[in-house]
Amino acid sequence: MDAHRSLKSNNTLRLPEVVMAPERLGAMHQNRISFVRYFIRQMAQKKWQVSQHDWQLSPEGYGHAIYRLETQQHQYHLVVFCDEISDEERNDRVIAEKWDVTFALIQGEVDTSLLERLRANVPLQEAGRNPNSALVLARANKSVRVFEHLVSNLAEGNQPDPQQLANVGYILRTTAVYGNGKFGIADFKLLEDNPDFHQSFSAQMCAVYLLREFSLDWIHYLAKQRGGEKATTLHRSLQRYLGVGNATGLGMAPYLINHPCIVDQWMTTREQALAEILGQPFDRAKLPQLDHLLGQAVIHLNQVVTIDDHQRLLNKQAKEELTTFRNVIANLAPESTTDWHALVEHSQSSGLEAQEIILSCLMELYPDIADSFQEKMNCDETLALTSGKKVKDLMLVLESRYRWAIDTDFQLPENSYWFWYRSQDKEEPRLGVRGEEAGEERELPLDIGRQVYRLYSALLQSEPQQTLAEFLVLNPQYRGIAKRAWTLGNKVMGDIQMNVLHKGSLPMHLLRCKLAVFGATKFDPRSDRWVQVTFFQGAPLLDEIHDGEWLFPILPSSQELSLPGLAGEAK
Repeated sequence: MDAHRSLKSNNTLRLPEVVMAPERLGAMHQNRISFVRYFIRQMAQKKWQVSQHDWQLSPEGYGHAIYRLETQQHQYHLVVFCDEISDEERNDRVIAEKWDVTFALIQGEVDTSLLERLRANVPLQEAGRNPNSALVLARANKSVRVFEHLVSNLAEGNQPDPQQLANVGYILRTTAVYGNGKFGIADFKLLEDNPDFHQSFSAQMCAVYLLREFSLDWIHYLAKQRGGEKATTLHRSLQRYLGVGNATGLGMAPYLINHPCIVDQWMTTREQALAEILGQPFDRAKLPQLDHLLGQAVIHLNQVVTIDDHQRLLNKQAKEELTTFRNVIANLAPESTTDWHALVEHSQSSGLEAQEIILSCLMELYPDIADSFQEKMNCDETLALTSGKKVKDLMLVLESRYRWAIDTDFQLPENSYWFWYRSQDKEEPRLGVRGEEAGEERELPLDIGRQVYRLYSALLQSEPQQTLAEFLVLNPQYRGIAKRAWTLGNKVMGDIQMNVLHKGSLPMHLLRCKLAVFGATKFDPRSDRWVQVTFFQGAPLLDEIHDGEWLFPILPSSQELSLPGLAGEAK
């Protein structure tokens, strides 16, 4: 069977070895069921209301602000603290101890006593202790050049240089957004029955979106403080264009390895949505919309600024391939009997970036189908072995679903080159070179491929009819990996097919995958170990929430920026 088989007309999913290959995961883009898109749809459909509840900032912009979110059943508050820090203290790494902005999403009221407790702890981040009513704890730094450019121009009554905004795409960038019980805040278990935030990471997405609103209010406030009556507000289209930045490093990669059932659920859900959409009868009337989306993707890639030479080449290649694909669509003969599958098959000659962009665009053509999968991203994370199984049963699973691991020769140095460990000072995941760098004795068990390889080798030495229970009594060191391999081997997509110890492995693929599921755009690798992205760039503003498409953020055209009534419009 062709490993690169695409989706077929009977709604068959793509093969796991295609979908879960690290290179393809590292080419993913936002799609309609990404978390940011789901969150905005929920706000629109349920008519959530956000208001500025308290604004206690000094003329220099330091102090606190509180935003109130009213849903159909609950009330929440985003509490934001702004502190003055020096340029030397502004650091995006986890070792930082001070930030321009720290914030928390609180369920319920924030009285004076709680505000004082938050003021004493939220700016400390990991070093603080926060109440259980806090759903999210986070911090962010300014993009100093964009921040000052915006404030100084708006204070003088001028609009900023759009290209300077395009080079960055945000005012604030988060460096950590914590949830799920860390540092005293609410455990996700408490949200499982919450109608607003029962979906994984939805509370975090909410906090980041409200931070975007604060960032715009902040620059307008400071421009007014500095410029008085001369000051103006940012053009509506430019407000919409600016999102929230994010700097993500190695700390995110272990999540995908340590939560394999969640990753399987994310990828399976997307593939099931794609399969159902591509199984729809071909509708020629949808081609103009597809062409428009692909055109937006080309413009977006052309506007993405990245310091990474490899990513720049990938973007250039994708632009050329998407342009070619648009020509294919434009030249479809009226009498042709093509279907969505044939178009996807045609894209297989393109690079992975273009292929994944095309799939994201196709999901926009059938919003009702795509949205029907949005509530299926949660899952049970239990790893278990079915009772009564024998050694031969597990071997069959490994030979069928873990060939990528058992065919790897871990005796070769390049296949065990790296080791993962956690730094002692800030508990930050790091990579070390095996045999050369310190910390190998604290290696984290992220080596799923090597563990499967060793398990398979031990199974080969056992009697095929022996029960797995007996095997694991004699070999208890394999109990954990046996449960994982059996569970994931019997799921639709299963484990990411990546040996993270290999000398050439790129953690960036793991980071990109998770960020795309979240809904990030504008991928700018800063090395092979951390990346900058934007969230909610191009998303509707608070006073215009809708559930429409905003897949690829695009800088407003000069014509749009010159339209009367938008520049300097009161916010």
